[in-house]
Amino acid sequence: MTVRIVVSACLLGENCKYNGKNNFDPLLCEALNEHEVLPVCPEVLGGLSVPRCPCEIVGGAVMNKNGENVDSQFRSGAAKAVKIALENGAQLAVLQPRSPSCGVGEIYDGSFSGTKIKGDGIFARALAAAGIKAVTPKEFLDI
Repeated sequence: MTVRIVVSACLLGENCKYNGKNNFDPLLCEALNEHEVLPVCPEVLGGLSVPRCPCEIVGGAVMNKNGENVDSQFRSGAAKAVKIALENGAQLAVLQPRSPSCGVGEIYDGSFSGTKIKGDGIFARALAAAGIKAVTPKEFLDI
């Protein structure tokens, strides 16, 4: 059965990560072959550059490592990405783990030390509010 799936563009090989690289996942891409894929990068949709300063959620707002508040860009990009998902009838999302946008179940703690905590990124939360389930690549491959 073909399913419409929103996927973090970095997982598909698009160089849209903060460091200008990607998180290409060949096993995920192979598993997605039988589905309709909607690639999105909420951070780029929100107007952030590639590359960009690393960001984490600090006290509920997204801040970059230089202490600049970029929360509005993250929320704007998440809203645009959710709109794409809804307009295209997406039934599921496969998102990049730990990201302040796309993290599902686990994100960095806001200290920029690599420490992880339970939580969801801005886009993952927005998808949940819109009724679209988000999973990590590992969870998708285990389905």
